[in-house]
Amino acid sequence: MNLTDRAWQLPLRLVAGSYVLDSGLRKRSPDEETAKQVHGFATGTYPFLARFDAVTFTKALAVSEILIGSALVVPFVPASLAGIGLLGFSGGLLGLYARTPGMRRPGSPFPTQDGVGLAKDAWLAAIGAALVLGDRR
Repeated sequence: MNLTDRAWQLPLRLVAGSYVLDSGLRKRSPDEETAKQVHGFATGTYPFLARFDAVTFTKALAVSEILIGSALVVPFVPASLAGIGLLGFSGGLLGLYARTPGMRRPGSPFPTQDGVGLAKDAWLAAIGAALVLGDRR
């Protein structure tokens, strides 16, 4: 597939990659309070994460976000590979949305005001799927 055939991927990869990369860069050196908030939110949905120290967990999350964001913005990483990484990451975020009390309206997949921030991450899943499916020509 030549560059012209992949031009449609560029805006998707740049927007999602920049967003995820920035998120990771901001978490690189968390203070104790920030790390506890991030870790506490994650362990509420994924209890197995409680075995990790809050700062260590937040730094590991930052590294994963930096790697996924970088894979999206550099053009030589295959779209399907970058898309799979983004799908995994967004799946975790959507798990937080689905399982955290108060994020969704009762009996509905639609968000409460508190859930809008996480519900918006569905666009990351859609971009990941588009990159995986669109790279299969």
